[in-house]
Amino acid sequence: MKKTNPKLWGKLQAQLAPGELKLDPATLEGHQGDKWFATGRPEAVALPRSTKAVSTILRFAYRHQIPVTPRGAGYGYVGGCVPLRGGIALSVARMRRIKEIHEDDFVAVAQPGVITADLQAKAEAKGLYYPPDPASRADCSIGGNVATNAGGPRCLKYGVTSDYVLGLEVVLPDGTITRVGSRTHKNKTGFDFPRFFTGTEGLLCVVTEVTLKLLPLPPYRAALSVGMPSIAAAVKGLRRIFKAGFLPSALEIADEFTLKAATQRTGSRRLSGCRGHLIVELDGQEKSVRSELRAVKRLLESLKPRFVDQAQGAEPVEAIWQLRREFSYSLRDTGLVKLNEDIVVPRGCLEKLLAFTARLQKKHGMPVACFGHAGDGNIHVNVMVDDTQAGHEQRRDAALDELFRWIVKHDGVITGEHGIGIAKKRWWPLAAGPEVRRLHQAVKDALDPKGIMNPGKFL
Repeated sequence: MKKTNPKLWGKLQAQLAPGELKLDPATLEGHQGDKWFATGRPEAVALPRSTKAVSTILRFAYRHQIPVTPRGAGYGYVGGCVPLRGGIALSVARMRRIKEIHEDDFVAVAQPGVITADLQAKAEAKGLYYPPDPASRADCSIGGNVATNAGGPRCLKYGVTSDYVLGLEVVLPDGTITRVGSRTHKNKTGFDFPRFFTGTEGLLCVVTEVTLKLLPLPPYRAALSVGMPSIAAAVKGLRRIFKAGFLPSALEIADEFTLKAATQRTGSRRLSGCRGHLIVELDGQEKSVRSELRAVKRLLESLKPRFVDQAQGAEPVEAIWQLRREFSYSLRDTGLVKLNEDIVVPRGCLEKLLAFTARLQKKHGMPVACFGHAGDGNIHVNVMVDDTQAGHEQRRDAALDELFRWIVKHDGVITGEHGIGIAKKRWWPLAAGPEVRRLHQAVKDALDPKGIMNPGKFL
């Protein structure tokens, strides 16, 4: 890693407000990584409070060819904000102002450091709804959501982050400030740059303002928590729900290993003996939701579940989701290293995927726990590694290689929510053919010819 001339940091500090460029060891250490395993120490941490400051930082970095790694709240799962080449870790954490929530336009305007759950709460207080709900929404930021095109359980009915990004203010690698999109809910004026920049993982720009589409807040919610005798029965239940013409706001599945771990963590015996689990959430007008809940419950009861718990109203529904939020922590409690792969398969391939992962764990001698967004085929396949065993690295890599090859062979994708980052860089050539890789690189070279933005990742 090429070190930056220390004299340059003083020159950059002189162009910024006090405290917007930090060089102390504690701050550098605090910006080394995210929720994945890799770290990389930056040489400086930029904490801008304004778009103008971001532009100044990038213009300076571009002139002196200093690497810049953009960072949201640091809650990613693929090492996307790890500053592998040193340079500047540029955090938008201080840009946390919700500029506007407009009840008539159904629009929110927010800086990138705004916490997702905070925006949702402010919108809901006005009877408006921002649906994308990553599991870390209480901690992750809107800017990070845009960088990774974040999803969540409600994406089944409502779509992912890119479906709500109407406009962006971005700063390009050379410091140019650009606005793309608008605040209208339809726009066909040129290329769809708001969607284009969404999901680019900090490789092309820094997002400094986001204009988001909002919806009317559904007035009523209800949910079912269903313990199944087998994972096959859970998949069958999912199919019956769709075949009957229902579109839940969320439809989640979990396998036996996950349920056993959750039982151990929570101390509850409710999941004991279950080999599959479904969560079904419905939303809309109260009368129609209550009617749909009864109909879906009847559909699932025909499969002879071990239990069916129902919740009506926001607080009881959140109690059901609290169980779901324990799944990931439960797997960590096992003491095994949890490798969370957010793969997606065509919806009709779900049963094949679960059968394949069962074979995979037997072949490689390590548990594979599956849970997640079954409604849209986005399953979190967790390869559970005992890192105290000799040869675990080779078995881990062999299992992941086989998993991703199977996914691609069955027309799936290797990431649906988390992005490529560092964690999936090894499988980028498998996931994207040479023509697609060349297209990505051409865009990268056009917008970032000096290669300063988030270097060391998949481009």
